[in-house]
Amino acid sequence: MPRYKLTIEYDGTPFVGWQRQAVGLSVQGVLETAVERLSGERVHVQGAGRTDAGVHATGQVAHLDLAKDWRPDTVRDALNAHLRPAPVAILAAERAEDDFHARFSAVGRRYVYRLICRRADLALERDRAWKLPRPLDAPAMQEAARRLVGRHDFTTFRAADCQAASPVKTLDRLEVEALPGAFGQELRVHAAARSFLHHQVRSMVGTIVKVGEGAWTPEDVTAALEARDRTRCGPMAPSAGLYLAEVMY
Repeated sequence: MPRYKLTIEYDGTPFVGWQRQAVGLSVQGVLETAVERLSGERVHVQGAGRTDAGVHATGQVAHLDLAKDWRPDTVRDALNAHLRPAPVAILAAERAEDDFHARFSAVGRRYVYRLICRRADLALERDRAWKLPRPLDAPAMQEAARRLVGRHDFTTFRAADCQAASPVKTLDRLEVEALPGAFGQELRVHAAARSFLHHQVRSMVGTIVKVGEGAWTPEDVTAALEARDRTRCGPMAPSAGLYLAEVMY
């Protein structure tokens, strides 16, 4: 039975998240419906990560098995036709080895979080970035972010309902990028690790934003990390600014 690897882009705004749920539209659900329309088969589409409601993807990866040996470009184009008008697109489809697993074969994941700092509301970027009313101190945020890189117990930045076996993770990258803008400031926070705890990226972003606002110092972020206490975390950043950008194999 041929296995296919899909690279997927989606706007998470209308979805309850990646995972199919009893109530609400999910990315996994619309994909599985599209596959059934293409092949007549009810199959499980396994994603590399379960993004939350409102979280976007520019490089989600999934795999599925089909009874027929379809050409990969046919799989890509036919699924895209059946996905319309849902804001989901198959960027690439390729044949994969039988033991390839979108989740368990991954060796790294990269997320990007977008912040736009300006007084005016977002028109084109609404639900695609976190809008803040004033500029942030990007160098101070970078200094705070640097203190979170490495292998740590990230209990402070872990959701209460996180199902990971351990709060210890190795954060390979947390970098703040400042982009020029004519009518405001845009920052992008890049986070990379083999895997993340539930809500870890949004919790880290919300915390370093406190530093950018001048309410916290980088030393406060170190103290919060070392406390291993969820109540010491800064406010969690909204889901709308988060993108699953890449899954590495």
